Amino acid sequence: MEYQSTRGKASSVSASEAIVRGLAPDGGLYVPKSFPQADLQAWKDLSYPQLAEKVVGSFLTDYDPAFLSQAAESTYGTAFAGKAGHVEKVHDGLYSLELWHGPTCAFKDYALQLMPKLLLQGKKNLGRTETTRILVATSGDTGKAALAGYAGLEGIEISVFYPNAGTSEIQRLQMATQQGDNVHVYAVDGNFDDAQTGVKKVFADAEVAAQLEKRGIRLSSANSINWGRLVPQIVYYFYTYFRLAADGAVAWGDPVDFCVPTGNFGDILAGYYAKRMGLPVGRLICASNENNVLTDFIRTGTYDARRDFHKTASPSMDILISSNLERLLYHVSGSTEKVAGWMKDLAAQGHYTVDAATLAAIQESFACGCADDAQGAGEIRERFEQDGYLCDTHTAVAFRVAEECRSAAPMVVLSTASPFKFPRDVLEALGVDAPASDFEAMQTLTEKTGCAAPVALSSLRTLPVRFTEVIAPAAIRDAALR
Repeated sequence: MEYQSTRGKASSVSASEAIVRGLAPDGGLYVPKSFPQADLQAWKDLSYPQLAEKVVGSFLTDYDPAFLSQAAESTYGTAFAGKAGHVEKVHDGLYSLELWHGPTCAFKDYALQLMPKLLLQGKKNLGRTETTRILVATSGDTGKAALAGYAGLEGIEISVFYPNAGTSEIQRLQMATQQGDNVHVYAVDGNFDDAQTGVKKVFADAEVAAQLEKRGIRLSSANSINWGRLVPQIVYYFYTYFRLAADGAVAWGDPVDFCVPTGNFGDILAGYYAKRMGLPVGRLICASNENNVLTDFIRTGTYDARRDFHKTASPSMDILISSNLERLLYHVSGSTEKVAGWMKDLAAQGHYTVDAATLAAIQESFACGCADDAQGAGEIRERFEQDGYLCDTHTAVAFRVAEECRSAAPMVVLSTASPFKFPRDVLEALGVDAPASDFEAMQTLTEKTGCAAPVALSSLRTLPVRFTEVIAPAAIRDAALR
């Protein structure tokens, strides 16, 4: 299968090339030229690693199936403590797909435990021997998941950029304490959009590329702008549907709705890809916090990032420029020229408006809603008191929006992070005065709920902090050249 840029001015490439490059030379994102069709009957009883090999392999056709089988087994067989694709019933018709049982306690692990293997094999497929320098902008969870996936790998260097004072303390410590000689972490004096824009500018800077090439280094990305980040996330939509069907929660062939707490639009886009492959996905519901630029866009067709930026209790969703929306715009409009024009308008003016046909095509598959911090806190408390179910601040936003958008179909909320990543906010939502220390808050949350904190989070308390540097957005270029 070949991949092309959403902006149409770059040559088509193989899957290996798309993953190794990350971003297309014209600034666009790589998308598959066609959608493989799923064999639902043949796949429905597969284990999670077996299903991952089938789904991922249907897109990465230049990868050896034997390699993909081994990579999927080593990734999902043990790293998720037997809970890969774990679905929990909350109450009748409402389910939680718990995606936080991996090593960094966030859904990003599903992609970023597999993606390093795909990158290294992609380089082998292409005969590449240069050092790959990975630049990552993160709103909280991607950074640690990427660091954990790439730390210590030969021929790889990784630099992560996160918004200073824009993550939870636990998220910051997960990054700042990361071990490994090939990792670097920088706090950026700004918000996530400042970090993401700075990283994208580096990728588009020909002088940076030339300087690094002289040193035997090429840039790549571990953000969801990289196709290697998206394709592993398609798997859990299939796995969830198969589990619900096996349990009798949905009749085979009937639709299931999915509500996704959304920032950069990658996780929900993976659900759209599953739908295009033939999975009976009903509606994909985009749940936003107060930074509700996506809600407004899906309702009106106007994407307007010229608005106040809100720091919220769900920081991984504190995003105004949702990069993966560009991929959806291409798929529903079929026009690289339109997409390039819209992205040019966004960069120059901060907004764009799609045509009526494009908006109608989006609304066929997507619904939306938003919730502020108070509404999210109320949802945390209701789900715990009424259902005995504990969730984090991001998942709470999705639960709130899911309730507003319920249809006759079963509703699955994607639970994207452990509540113990945000223990103070979760405690406050439950009506408990939270200790000033996140680690003391973890202990209090365990006492209140009977739920144990993941060791990967509680152990951060004793780890040495390695990275404390704060840089301006403009200094991301210099950091990339170090």
